[in-house]
Amino acid sequence: MSASVVDLNSGKTLVAIDDRIVLPTASIGKILLLIEVSARLTARDLPGLGIMDKTPLDAIGDSGLWQHLQVPSLPATDLAALVGATSDNLATNVLLRQVGLAAVRARTESLGLTRTALLDLVRDRRGPDDAPQLSVGSTAELSWLFGALARNEIVDPVTSQRVLGWLSLNSDTSMVAGAFALDPLAHRGVDHDTLLVNKTGTDTGVRAEAGALRGSGRAVAYAVTVQFTDDNLAARMRVLEAMRVVGVDLLEYVHQARPEKTPQKH
Repeated sequence: MSASVVDLNSGKTLVAIDDRIVLPTASIGKILLLIEVSARLTARDLPGLGIMDKTPLDAIGDSGLWQHLQVPSLPATDLAALVGATSDNLATNVLLRQVGLAAVRARTESLGLTRTALLDLVRDRRGPDDAPQLSVGSTAELSWLFGALARNEIVDPVTSQRVLGWLSLNSDTSMVAGAFALDPLAHRGVDHDTLLVNKTGTDTGVRAEAGALRGSGRAVAYAVTVQFTDDNLAARMRVLEAMRVVGVDLLEYVHQARPEKTPQKH
C-alpha cells in the first residue's frame, strides 16, 4: 500500500506511506491523456480533435459506455467527458490514437513527473511485447498532480479547469470516496459542504484512487494505491474497506474548523 495526502491550503504533507514507490495504477494514467487533450484545445492545436470515429482497431471491453452505443462518431470533448465519467476504454483508445503516446509522455515529462506515466493503450490482453501495465505512478506525484490541478497550475488555468470538469463527472466512488456519502452519479457541486474530484484505477490485484477533496474547513489532495493478491473476494473486500477507512479520516480532516490565528499584541 502506498498513500500520500497533502493539505491544499498549507502545502503540508499529512500522510506519506511509501509514497515514492512506483506501482501499477490502472486507469489513473488516463488523466495524463486528458491533460494533453485539454492543452491542445486551449492552444487551438486541433488537427484531428474534431469529430472522431471509432474503428475495429480501437475496440475494447470492460469500462465505458461508448462500446454499447450506436453512435459511430463523437467530438473529442465528448470522448474526454466519457473518459472522466466512466473511464471509457474505447474513448481512451480513440483519443490516444489521434494524440499519440509520445505526446502524452512529453507532456508528462514537462510537468516534472518522473514516476508516473501512461504506458500503453487499453488492451483486453497484454502479450509479451506489450507494456505490462496501462499506467504506473507514485502516490506522491499523483497527489501533487491533483493539487496542481486544483490550483490551476497544470499548463494554465483554462487547461486545468477543463480537466477538472471532465474528472468531476467520475461515477466511481467505490474506493476512498466510498466514505464521502456522495451521489456517485451526480456530485459535481457542493453537497453538505463537500466537493470531490477524483479518478480511480481498477485491475486484477490493483485498486488506486487519486483526487482532491474540499470540506467546510480544509481541503486535501490525496492518492492511495494498493497492489494485492486478488485470489478471492475476501481479499478484495479487505482492500476496499481499508481504502474507505482512509476516506473516513480524510472526511473528518476537511470538515474540521481551521484554527483561528491568535491576535498579535502590540
